[in-house]
Amino acid sequence: MKKDFMFTSEAVTEGHPDKLCDIISDAVVDHVLQKDPYAKIISECAVSTAIVFIAARFVTPARVDFANIARQVISQVDYDERVFNAKTCSVITSLTEGPSDGRMEIDERTMSEEAVDRILARNQVTVFGFACDQTAAFMPLPIWLARRLARKLVSVRTQKALDYLSPDGKTQVGIEYRDGRPSRVHSITIIASQKRAAAKGGPDAKRLQDDIRDSVLDPVFQDEEIKPDGNTRIFVNPDGPFIGGGPASHSGLTGRKNAIDTYGEYSRLSGAALSGKDPSRIDRVGAYAARYAAKNVVAAGLATSCEVQLSYSIGFSQPVSIQVETFGTGKVSDQKIADIVEKNFDFRPAGIIRQFNLRFLPSQIKGGFYRKLAANGHVGRMDIGLPWELTDKAPLLRG
Repeated sequence: MKKDFMFTSEAVTEGHPDKLCDIISDAVVDHVLQKDPYAKIISECAVSTAIVFIAARFVTPARVDFANIARQVISQVDYDERVFNAKTCSVITSLTEGPSDGRMEIDERTMSEEAVDRILARNQVTVFGFACDQTAAFMPLPIWLARRLARKLVSVRTQKALDYLSPDGKTQVGIEYRDGRPSRVHSITIIASQKRAAAKGGPDAKRLQDDIRDSVLDPVFQDEEIKPDGNTRIFVNPDGPFIGGGPASHSGLTGRKNAIDTYGEYSRLSGAALSGKDPSRIDRVGAYAARYAAKNVVAAGLATSCEVQLSYSIGFSQPVSIQVETFGTGKVSDQKIADIVEKNFDFRPAGIIRQFNLRFLPSQIKGGFYRKLAANGHVGRMDIGLPWELTDKAPLLRG
């Protein structure tokens, strides 16, 4: 593994069209599971100018108003422009109801180990979980900073500090590494959409740059150990004004921001989308379980970087392969860590659902659970109590 390099990760705001689709898809999952925690649901969304398209396959007796859920999300994200808003956009749905025997009303929390073993993976996938000691959240620094900037960009808009901003936005952070450790901030790019052009009362380029530095950049880096220096390249809307943004400017699709949802491509990731799927889908919950294992390995001091790979095949409850890669940072061999992980973590589909209480969290958390993951990342979150972000097994792994 290279010791000296530069790595860049990006994040997007909740108003980016791809993220808007993720949020709508997961808002559907929340809504369905709140009414029926044993439901099966896969929901995918696409948006473009004045149009929202939702394709869903589900097995549940619950009645679901898909169009109303989409309109609520659009309103909450604050799209109120003439070309795209919650009231006038067209919501088109393609809904397929599966057979009633596809729904099993079983509570994993009360199942015996034998019963958990009988719940098999219903799709094949390889998922990855990653953790490192670059941040307090055990996340790579580039994606951690990019997400923080994106969230601050949303905050200054919703709190009216910069009320001329629109919901769509992107951030990008490049970090220079020396001897494998973050060394300095190489570059920062922020793309902020605006409601109006300068000629119509919006900010000119100079004011926008100053406002973003004062209200977004400086507050985010105030408490960071590594800060921009005199040679850090900082760009704000380098391609010129970005007026409006959102679905009117570029289309969106569920699952197109997997790298932002996970590790900013610093680590490998599955090709399967995370949003829009109920907990029975191992391609979603397996990624959470892999992150849980990797984070506990690093928290236990067994390595400073750890990637856990789980491969599932249809018809098996256990992963057919569990691999660990520590990139030369392990205190013991990767194979020994893999053995420790396999012994101490339950990677069976029903075991994961039971461990994380994934069927019932949408009803227990105000405003839903899964939609909160869609907006700001499925892993590495310190703002909400995600069960797979706990390091409760670290003492056990230390032996």
